[in-house]
Amino acid sequence: MPSVKNPNKPSKNRLAARAAKARKTARAASAAGQSKVSIQDKQRGAKSGLLPTSGPRAAVSKKKAKKLEQRARLNLRRRVELGLVEIPGGGEVEMQDVAPAGGKEKEEMDIE
Repeated sequence: MPSVKNPNKPSKNRLAARAAKARKTARAASAAGQSKVSIQDKQRGAKSGLLPTSGPRAAVSKKKAKKLEQRARLNLRRRVELGLVEIPGGGEVEMQDVAPAGGKEKEEMDIE
């Protein structure tokens, strides 16, 4: 004799599997209707298409970007010191006089 009360019903495992499958299909159907980018993807820089989290197309973190900028600056400095690259203008900054903000001094224009 079977040890269950009613042997003509699906087992608990089958019921759980059926419910899980229904949840999965419902979630997929509702996600298909939405065309929005998740919060994690936005933080990573995704806009129209999703970016991968690894590989060459992955977004660069702020820390890594700072390090890459620093490397580029040091590399440029070394190349300038070796004479391989020349900075336009000689790399010197010229100071320009600026008229006072109050506008007390006005220049007269000669109209002839």
